[in-house]
Amino acid sequence: MSFRTVVITKQSRISYKNRFLVVKQDMDEKYIHLSEIDTIIVDSISVSISAYLLKELSDNKINIIFCDDKHNPFGELMSFYSRHNSSKKILMQAKWTNAKTDELWKNIVKNKIMNQALMLNKIKSPNYDLVLSYIEEVKVGDKTNREGHAAKVYFNSLFGKNFVRNSGDSINAALNYGYAVLLSSINKEVINNGYLTQLGIHHKNEFNEFNLSCDLMEPFRIVIDHFVYYNQQREFDSTYKLDIVNIFNDKYKYNGKNYTLKDILKLYVKNTLDCMEKELPYKDFVFYEG
Repeated sequence: MSFRTVVITKQSRISYKNRFLVVKQDMDEKYIHLSEIDTIIVDSISVSISAYLLKELSDNKINIIFCDDKHNPFGELMSFYSRHNSSKKILMQAKWTNAKTDELWKNIVKNKIMNQALMLNKIKSPNYDLVLSYIEEVKVGDKTNREGHAAKVYFNSLFGKNFVRNSGDSINAALNYGYAVLLSSINKEVINNGYLTQLGIHHKNEFNEFNLSCDLMEPFRIVIDHFVYYNQQREFDSTYKLDIVNIFNDKYKYNGKNYTLKDILKLYVKNTLDCMEKELPYKDFVFYEG
């Protein structure tokens, strides 16, 4: 069972040999068996990669994320064919009705706001009750945008009233890095289940290749928020990024049992997509510390 996230931060050559990832740096070589690897993060633009390795990573459904010269994730490798019946799944996905997508989006938004409220309760914010009250106000399809109202109160409660999402400060840099790794993990599971990441249930931007993944990741943003809140005085450096990556090995509760976050994402994506195909109930991810 794959469990490792491999992060490459130095000038290297990475290749494939006999079911092993080979990382060569100067005179040093490291070998990691592909069966142990879940994700590879290439956090350097001075890395050369063999085409054969990329083919083997795709065949073994191993996620590889590439970072730019500022060490921010900018792309990933995704296989064209990850499931034998993906054509059937995509045809079904294209026929999802507005009634079903709106109902699912309502459940996702309620789940997300619940997790935000739990976070505010943990830090003893006076806005806990206000954010909690938004849950019962969420309509089908979140037509009144309770998600947006809750997010504004939530982020201002965490990081102060002057905080603005997507400004250039270190808090936003850390949030964006964590969200990018989370999004990539969701992308992998959507594709492994045979669906297109482009066809979302709420996110429908024609320039966004990951609309569906952006929908499904919403309840899990809390895990990144929680880490950044308690580490906001730290320098956003390579050690900080490694600690974010390691979050995905932490254990949380899902459906009454303890799993690593990586395994929860697998279960959650499958369960949530099954809601659209098999009339199954939505299963919340309710935030608890590991």
